[in-house]
Amino acid sequence: MYKIKTIITGSKVHDVGYRILLVNKALSLGLNNFNTFNTYINRTQAVIAIIEADEEAIEEIKNFITNNKPEKSIVENISFEEYKNTVPPIERVMQSFQMEQWGKGIPILLHMSETLEQNTSILYDFKTESNNNFNDLKDIMLKHDIDASERILLIKEEISQIKERLSSVESAVLAL
Repeated sequence: MYKIKTIITGSKVHDVGYRILLVNKALSLGLNNFNTFNTYINRTQAVIAIIEADEEAIEEIKNFITNNKPEKSIVENISFEEYKNTVPPIERVMQSFQMEQWGKGIPILLHMSETLEQNTSILYDFKTESNNNFNDLKDIMLKHDIDASERILLIKEEISQIKERLSSVESAVLAL
């Protein structure tokens, strides 16, 4: 078995999916011992990959790393060197990714929950105020409806009184 350390440096090699790209390739090759992580070398972003595999798989992953990179990455250098220490099982890097994603996701979920609570409170206040305004409007309309009915009755009464007077005026004129 061979062991190599790959160092990928550039102004944009973090947060572009580089480690996922490398892990997926390692998985497709059936590698059992593989690790990758982000770091800085002389204030420059770096992705380190540590690989243990047979000679054929090492050559294939070296070729892959040399010829493939994430779309938004800016790579300035790729180097390969012999590695002498233990290479951890690939599951460890996958667990690390999972913890990293939880670390990013939990604050987002908490913010979403707080925002939802605030919006729910605002919607409840709006609904309550709208219901109150609707009830006030309904009361006004009912009051005006009653007032209109009363006015119609008064107008009918006045019309009856006018008819009676006209009738008496007509009788008086005819009597002349």
